[in-house]
Amino acid sequence: MKQVSLIALAITTLVASSAWGATPADQEVTQRNINQQDRIEQGLQSGQLSTHEAGKLERDESRVNRLEAHDLKDGKLTGRETAQINAAQNRTSRQIDRQKHDSQVGNPGSASSERMQHDVQRDANQQSRIKAGEASGALSNRESGALERGQARTDRREFNAARNGRIGAGEQRGIQRAQTRQSHRVFRRKHNAAG
Repeated sequence: MKQVSLIALAITTLVASSAWGATPADQEVTQRNINQQDRIEQGLQSGQLSTHEAGKLERDESRVNRLEAHDLKDGKLTGRETAQINAAQNRTSRQIDRQKHDSQVGNPGSASSERMQHDVQRDANQQSRIKAGEASGALSNRESGALERGQARTDRREFNAARNGRIGAGEQRGIQRAQTRQSHRVFRRKHNAAG
C-alpha cells in the first residue's frame, strides 16, 4: 500500500513539475542567452569588439529578453513563440559574429572595456542562475519571464552607457546597482514557495 502511495506521489509530482516548470526548450533559450553573453565578453577581451559595439549587442540582447518575458507571461512557450525567440537569437548571434569580424577593434585593457567585460560577465552569471532555477524547478516559467524582463532592463542600461563608446565609473556604478537588484530578484524568486 505504501509503495502504491509513493508511486502515485511521484507521478503527481512529475506531472505538476512538468506543467509549471521550465521545459527543455525553455532551458535551451536561457542557455543561448548565456552563450551569447559569453561571446560578447570574449569579443571584448580579445579586442574584436569595442565598447560601443558591445553596447549595441547588449541592446539586441535586451530585445530578446523582452520577447522572452512577454511570451512567458502566461507561463508557457508555444511552438510559435519558441520559433520567434530562436529567430531573434539567431539575428543577435549573426550580429555578434559580424561585429567581431569587422574592421573595428577595441582596446581590451581600457577602463571602459574592462567595465563592460565585468558587466557582461555578470549578465552571463545571472542567466546561469536563472537556468539553474529552471532546471531544478525552483523557478516557474512565469518567474523566469519576470526575471528575463529584469535582464532586459540591465542590458538596456549597458547599451545606454556604451552609446558614446565609453563607460564611466559613475555609469558602471548605476549598472552595478541595477544588477544587484536583479540578483536579489533572482534569489527571491528561486527561494519562494511559488517556484
